[in-house]
Amino acid sequence: MAVGIASDVGAGRCSAAEVTSAALARIAAANPALNAFTAVTAERARARAAALDAALARGEAPGPLAGVPFAVKNLLDIEGLPTLAGAKINRDRPQARRDAVLIRRLEAAGAVLVGAVGMGEYAYDFTGENAHFGACRNPHDPGRMTGGSSSGSAAATAAGLAPVSLGSDTNGSLRVPASLCGVFSLKPTYGRLSRTGSFSFVDSLDHLGPFARSVTDLALAYDALQGPPEGDHACAPRAPEPALPGLDHALGPLRVGLPGGWFARHCGTEGAAAATRVAAALGGLGARCRQVDLDAAEAGRAAAYLITNSESSAFHLERLRARAGEFDPDTRDRFLAGALLPAAWVARAQRVRAWWLARALAVFATVDALIVPATPVSAPLRGETVLPLGGQSLPLRPSLGLLSQPFSCIGLPVVTVPVFRPGEMPIGVQIIAPPWHERRALRIARALERAGHATAHPPVRRDMRVPQAQEPA
Repeated sequence: MAVGIASDVGAGRCSAAEVTSAALARIAAANPALNAFTAVTAERARARAAALDAALARGEAPGPLAGVPFAVKNLLDIEGLPTLAGAKINRDRPQARRDAVLIRRLEAAGAVLVGAVGMGEYAYDFTGENAHFGACRNPHDPGRMTGGSSSGSAAATAAGLAPVSLGSDTNGSLRVPASLCGVFSLKPTYGRLSRTGSFSFVDSLDHLGPFARSVTDLALAYDALQGPPEGDHACAPRAPEPALPGLDHALGPLRVGLPGGWFARHCGTEGAAAATRVAAALGGLGARCRQVDLDAAEAGRAAAYLITNSESSAFHLERLRARAGEFDPDTRDRFLAGALLPAAWVARAQRVRAWWLARALAVFATVDALIVPATPVSAPLRGETVLPLGGQSLPLRPSLGLLSQPFSCIGLPVVTVPVFRPGEMPIGVQIIAPPWHERRALRIARALERAGHATAHPPVRRDMRVPQAQEPA
């Protein structure tokens, strides 16, 4: 875990160089099977670790993430590498001249970048299957999907290759892979974290955020990532809200809403069981859980779809005109469809978005948080195209986001917690809070984790057994 590594490096029980070497060895051993990393920054990582050890030897404070290896989705700029964003076309891009803001912030906190990880092309994906770079494989079962589009980030953290990783979320790209890979994720409020130095998908919906294998690690990373906008026009100039202090405080009287309607109709048997377990656990911790009406979510999801299609297609229009044959055909067709949307539809979608936000905020006047499954099902088999749900056969690729997409549209903060049963694949549950209340969602997640109801388990399949990170002695 990141907290243990930072503690041991800071106390001199092990060196940052030792931690980095062990992480690079695990990546070399496991990545051929996982296909998570698209670039391993070994030379940079060793130099960074050596610099940390030298600073410690001089008596300098190492930072709260001292020596912690981290990986980043390859839509964030890494100095010296082309920013791929999962696309074949982007191999031709010039190398980035500077790291993305969030990379700089993690390194300022003492973390060590070990590489870039794969993703769905241009972030337009919920499966983790990339036509150009191959499918990223689920550490719990290589025959199953990781989810996307932050596939490599979730897989690397689930497999123990990077205790912390960075991803993005436009319609569920943090929450879906966190659910299918069995790790924690935080999608912060829209505008909380700077996106400067990242490749855009849908400017009015894009969020960046962390994955981790514990809530404490997630909060530690989140605290390091906060700061001024640094060039992001959509980032709110708010003072940082530290989450780690007070994370273990008692929850107190907590009102939890359990949305029915759209969510009840589309949560699937596995999703419903996971949410029921979490609600029962919170009830046992003293929370008052009750059903709430969020039927406006269906219209909110439709609005998110139209906004996503129209904005993304406009952004990629010149690439489509010049190099359409080099896109994944599925991604290309979505962009082409978006380019044909009538402007009146998009304008109406923005009005619906505002109406849906008002409805959601009205519900938050009566509850402190919402509990919703992150995905309808656990990880499907790779290559599947149909999702059986509620007696229907739905197209799988968009339907993995049925439960995440409505909340992206209105920018609410969400912590995804992993729920496991012995012998089964993991599935995630979303803890959704009002805007700017990430700390509340993290405290609820931590209470569930302490009580043993939300845990990131190591991979269990023999044919995908990955060398696990050892806590330094």
